[in-house]
Amino acid sequence: MRLELRGITKRFGTFTANDQISITVEPGEIHCLLGENGAGKSTLMNVLFGLLHPDEGEILIDGVATKFSNSGEAVRHGIGMVHQHFMLVPVFSVAENVVLGFEPTKSLNRVDYKKATDDIRRISKEFNLEVNPDAIVENLPVGLQQRVEILKALSHDAELLILDEPTAVLTPQEIDALMAIMRSLAEAGKSILFITHKLKEVKAVSDVITIIRQGKVVGTAQPTDSESQLASLMVGRDVALTVEKSAFTPGGEVFEIRDLVVRDDRGLVAVNGVSLEVRAGEIMALAGVQGNGQTELVEAIAGMRPVESGSIMLNGRDITNASPRVVLDAGLGHIPEDRQRDGLVMSMSVADNLVLNTPRRAPFARRGSRNLGAINDNAERLVKDFDIRTTSTQELVSSLSGGNQQKVIVARELSRPLEFLVASQPTRGLDVGSIEYVHRQMVNHRNAGNGALIVSSELDEVFALGDRIAVMYAGKISGIVDPSTSREAIGLLMTGTSDGVTHE
Repeated sequence: MRLELRGITKRFGTFTANDQISITVEPGEIHCLLGENGAGKSTLMNVLFGLLHPDEGEILIDGVATKFSNSGEAVRHGIGMVHQHFMLVPVFSVAENVVLGFEPTKSLNRVDYKKATDDIRRISKEFNLEVNPDAIVENLPVGLQQRVEILKALSHDAELLILDEPTAVLTPQEIDALMAIMRSLAEAGKSILFITHKLKEVKAVSDVITIIRQGKVVGTAQPTDSESQLASLMVGRDVALTVEKSAFTPGGEVFEIRDLVVRDDRGLVAVNGVSLEVRAGEIMALAGVQGNGQTELVEAIAGMRPVESGSIMLNGRDITNASPRVVLDAGLGHIPEDRQRDGLVMSMSVADNLVLNTPRRAPFARRGSRNLGAINDNAERLVKDFDIRTTSTQELVSSLSGGNQQKVIVARELSRPLEFLVASQPTRGLDVGSIEYVHRQMVNHRNAGNGALIVSSELDEVFALGDRIAVMYAGKISGIVDPSTSREAIGLLMTGTSDGVTHE
């Protein structure tokens, strides 16, 4: 399939998300769409997949102008989309998920599962997507669930696949397998639109790279271009892609978890006997595929989830099952996984969000009343010091970009005296410019002699920040290793395998 997007424009009120975007994808081509958060990539893909309708421009398939009123029409025209968050029914089998909505039938309108299973086996073999059609999806590892999504698109005769941030939750081994699958699909003549912010992956698999900034195409690049060149095109300025850290000279132990057991919302054990200790002047990076107990661990540390057994110690003080207020007052800084749900009050101003953890303390409160002058002075200082892009400190935090919302949280937590910092997925969804800034602030915190636990599913971030790396799998620590350990070895630990990996 040859796809052409000509002059696609999409507006939301006075805001133009896509501005005269033109892209051509040739048959058998892996075409990467690269851009910052909010650059307009997802809007453009939703237009292509029939989920949004363009205000201007046209879509041509093999030279014929085409309009899609819904995603079903896009599918019938040979376009498939694999979303970042899988659209699968966990309790269904692979076969049931693949045929859902397009079920082959036989007599008496019964679903022909034999035909469905045979089709899945044939497509799996053709494109190196081996997966058991009878397996229940919720029992499959994330990498195989993604294969099911791709199989679903191919079973509908997709000639062009849209892959939206396809590696966000994969281990290094699963990423390598996906890259091999993408190349196999391209060699078979399928066209692929690949959306990602990971520069290494862009260089590894793309044939053509289109860069979008602020809703416009600002240029094309080649996989041979350097990561620095790609980052500069994305952001519009030079970006430091490596984190400079002083030599690792840890002090005494400042934080300890001992034999911690925590249950999830279903009452199942999510953290199963975890023990960790972190020293002053050290960043302990906790790696792992999302869903292996990291969320529950951080919530327990921050006082947001009860601890069933075990202990949490901060500078010799037991904060096990303490309230979030007591934990914060003890000197623990917390950058939560979900910034909008747990880190900000979206209906409040930037200034008020910057004092959420100290609203009753001097100088922000006096004799039971808020000191608005001190609150505003604090906001003006932090907006400047932490480069928060806002028109006013009185602007609602909900109107800021994701990157600037994250900066509000980072500024609030790092601008007060801390004993220890816990940060969960601190740069999720951020562009390279914002990632550079957040990383620098965390390293400054560490260089000042403070300890931190950074939880991240991004291996690049784990290697960039960690003085030691712990890996979590199935609610347990599968290993604690030096950052000189290979990505492949850490990938094995992320799957619960530790053969040949040297532990501390």
